[in-house]
Amino acid sequence: MTGVPTAEALRRLAATPVLLVALDFDGTLAPIVDVPADARALPEARDAVLALLDLPATHVAYVSGRAMESLAAVSDLPDHALLAGSHGVEVRTEGRVALDLSDAEQAERDRLEPLLAAVAEPLDGVWIEEKPAGFAMHTRLADPPTTARAEEQALAAAEAEARGVTVRHGQDILEFSVRGTTKGDAVDRLREQTGATAVLFAGDDVTDEDGFGALGGDDLGVKVGPGETRAGSRVAGPAEMAEVLAELGELRRGRL
Repeated sequence: MTGVPTAEALRRLAATPVLLVALDFDGTLAPIVDVPADARALPEARDAVLALLDLPATHVAYVSGRAMESLAAVSDLPDHALLAGSHGVEVRTEGRVALDLSDAEQAERDRLEPLLAAVAEPLDGVWIEEKPAGFAMHTRLADPPTTARAEEQALAAAEAEARGVTVRHGQDILEFSVRGTTKGDAVDRLREQTGATAVLFAGDDVTDEDGFGALGGDDLGVKVGPGETRAGSRVAGPAEMAEVLAELGELRRGRL
């Protein structure tokens, strides 16, 4: 069973020459809410992130399934913070967002839209979120039978009509993407871009397991909340994650 990050693990991470702190947002820094646009990081979590951003040789990135526009709106971070949206399909560095769908991928995305809309439209509490590389079907406001029906119909429609589509199951969400990029790919890209010698990655959802899978021996993975995980440590929720980030910031400030 995984336990809370040890003081020794945090001290080791704080001492690394170049640190990357990569964080999921919803459920990790911000409580889960019914309306995604209303989500905000806990004040103590945001304060800890801003403190880390002020340290030398320390990079902070939000790595989220949200589309970049949505992630930028709810994150409320300065431009030098790194953002990876849509599971890493979109990456913002130095205020610029990179996205490069091919013509074939764009055509496949266009094919998906009416299929998923036809499933969601007649069902109460089910709605489709548009993303640059696909679409997400949200069921948080639907009852369990409706959720099961929506997921079954959406999966059947995509399997019958779409090609090369990646499906991701999350908490009350089913995502269909024409790009198979994962949060593990995003962590790898951010590590290379920043030259990080160690990474802390934290997340709460099943899609964050790809991020944990990208970590090595000098890194630290933190699972937020319950559920099976490949992460080496765990905290109960966003408030506890904020405490870990604040402690890491204090230790790193002392070492630098």
